[in-house]
Amino acid sequence: MARPKLKGLLYFPLDIDFFEDNSIRIVRARYKSDGVIIYLYLLTQIYREGYYITTDDDFWYIVSSELGIDLNKVKQVLNFLLKKSLFNNTLFSSDKVLTSAGIQRRFQLAIKDRMRKSKESLEVGRYWLLNKQETEPFIKCTLFEENPGNIGGFSGKNECNSAEKSLNKSKENNIYNNIFQPPELERAFQWYLVVRKSNFGEIPLEQVEALREDLLKLSDNPEEQLAIVKKATASGWKSFYQNRKQEKKKTQKQKTGFNNYTSGRDYDMKALELQMLGGNNE
Repeated sequence: MARPKLKGLLYFPLDIDFFEDNSIRIVRARYKSDGVIIYLYLLTQIYREGYYITTDDDFWYIVSSELGIDLNKVKQVLNFLLKKSLFNNTLFSSDKVLTSAGIQRRFQLAIKDRMRKSKESLEVGRYWLLNKQETEPFIKCTLFEENPGNIGGFSGKNECNSAEKSLNKSKENNIYNNIFQPPELERAFQWYLVVRKSNFGEIPLEQVEALREDLLKLSDNPEEQLAIVKKATASGWKSFYQNRKQEKKKTQKQKTGFNNYTSGRDYDMKALELQMLGGNNE
């Protein structure tokens, strides 16, 4: 019976200067040994699977239970690790994926000897962060094949970002009839779709068009539209809502318009009253 292929690592390298790294020092200073233990535990889970893991609410309950650390503290440490770029914040925000460029560099170094003996290359996909020059020859990244002109992996600085890929795809295939202008607004809208999909699941094209129409109804000002989209993305909303400042501005405008209308003429109300009663204005 053939031996099953090893998916991840049996062990991973840990630098002797690990505790001298400023990021680890800060984690220790803020969260004591619990912070370091949580980080190392997450690394073992990632390397067991390969170069990334996808998390959910149940996963964090398991982490808390296995380490005997309060769930709220586990989440505090996680947020701090993301803030310090020990894990990629963009991927976690969009797909709840834990990985980093450093993790992937160490992963490909660890499997180098294994891959020399293998006749097949290792295929990696959308969560690969290293660019083409950093990626070892035995690793086949589908992102590089999908975007021949792009030598970067998944990051906020290149077209492999989920929002950028969605924007490019919509342009190439003409999926949407009304791409937003300016491009910054369209990019923000595509990023909103990525976050919304992560929170609520797949979005049919008809619903995407409906969201575009809703945004246009809320405002015809690109700056206001951009603010609406960014607020909805940051808040994880399923729909767009008008900002309070815009609602206040709209209400003031309506009041101003009414006042201008009623004050268009000056009337002598006493004279009018006498006239209606058939009296004289003497």
